[in-house]
Amino acid sequence: MTMRERIAAGKLFTDYCEGLPDDRTNCKKRMIRFNSSAPDDADVRMQALNELLGKETKAWIEPPFYCCYGTNITIGEGSYLNFNCNFVDDGEIIIGKKVMFGPAVTIATVGHPVNPKMREYMYTDPVAIEDNCWIGAGVTICPGVHIGENSVIGAGSVVVHDIPSNSVAAGNPCKVIREIGEQDQIYYYKDRVIDELDLEEERRLRYKEK
Repeated sequence: MTMRERIAAGKLFTDYCEGLPDDRTNCKKRMIRFNSSAPDDADVRMQALNELLGKETKAWIEPPFYCCYGTNITIGEGSYLNFNCNFVDDGEIIIGKKVMFGPAVTIATVGHPVNPKMREYMYTDPVAIEDNCWIGAGVTICPGVHIGENSVIGAGSVVVHDIPSNSVAAGNPCKVIREIGEQDQIYYYKDRVIDELDLEEERRLRYKEK
């Protein structure tokens, strides 16, 4: 078994061999190109993003964005990451379609043993976020977490366990507060009612100049 295979299998590893340091250096170079891309040149920014992640990506990330390798990250179509997100992607990070991230979200797929004599070693556990989730500002998602579709993670939460689909969850550690339900079809925020005439006005304004 190679060191890269050990990493993928979740076994203890160190990352000083098999070209891993070079991979991280090359990722930093690609990050510089992406993070310094001009805000009014979307084509250049998307090309830099595709190079950073090593694949075509139909998502939008606001710079600055930070990761270790880039190539272990998959982001679904229509997803949006606000600025200053940090992905520790020694392990795989899979993000579904139309997932929204607030600023300064951290996803970690790597940890160290609690035993101080073993602390130099690392292990990975992949993270997956299903379609249509909303991850609030400043959330930390720890190794091995799976977040089900449509769920909302409140700002500042530390997610250490799986979150089921259609949940509103928050806290440290993050816990399910309630399910997404009938009230969410009526109110979009506190006592503010979802009104079809109001939405029609928004749509007219949105497409007015197109």
